[in-house]
Amino acid sequence: MSNHVDIEGSQGGAVAAPLRVAVVIGSTREGRFGTTIADWFVGRLRRQDTLEVQIVDTREVALSHAFGAATDHKSRAETAEKLSRADAFVVVTPEYNHSYPGALKNLIDEHHVEWQAKPVGFVSYGGISGGLRAVEHLRPVFAELHAVTIRDTVSFANPWRRFDDAGELADPSDAVTATKTMLKQLTWWGEALRTARAANPYGA
Repeated sequence: MSNHVDIEGSQGGAVAAPLRVAVVIGSTREGRFGTTIADWFVGRLRRQDTLEVQIVDTREVALSHAFGAATDHKSRAETAEKLSRADAFVVVTPEYNHSYPGALKNLIDEHHVEWQAKPVGFVSYGGISGGLRAVEHLRPVFAELHAVTIRDTVSFANPWRRFDDAGELADPSDAVTATKTMLKQLTWWGEALRTARAANPYGA
C-alpha cells in the first residue's frame, strides 16, 4: 500500500517548496520508548518528497527550558528557529498518569508565536489507552496558542509488545493506515495555513 500524500496548490499545480514538518519527541525518561516510535514514524515521513522533516527532542532542550533553571540562550534560540521554520508539527507523546510529560509542557510554554496558525498532529503511546488521554490534554493547550490540532491520531497501545528489536512493527497495517489518514489532514492544513500566513501574516 502506498503511503504517498499528493499535495497540490490552489491552482492545481504542484507546490514547489516541501512542507516543513517538525517532529517533537515528548519524553525525556531514561530508557524511553518514544525514540523507537518516532524513528518509525519519521521513516514514513521521509518517504514523502513533499515533506521536509526535522526533529525537536525535549531531552536535548528540556534542561535549558525548565522553569527555574538558568536559560541557555543559544539553545533556546536554536529551538525557536526550528519551531519557527516549521509549517506543521507532529508531537510524539507518551501518557504519564493520564496526561503528557512535564518536559513537553515546558517546551510548549517556552514558545508562543512559533506555534501560531499552524497544524499539530499527534502520535501517542501508552497502555491500553494508547496515550489518547495525553493527546486530549494537549488539544486545549495548543488551542490557547492559536494552533490547529488534527482530529485523527496515530496511537500505539502497549507498543513494547508490537515493535521488534530492530524497531519494526510485527503488523504495521493499522498504524500505516492511521499515519496516512493523519498526514492527509496535516498536509491539507499545513498547505492552507502556510498560504494564508504568506498572504496575511497571522496577528498582523
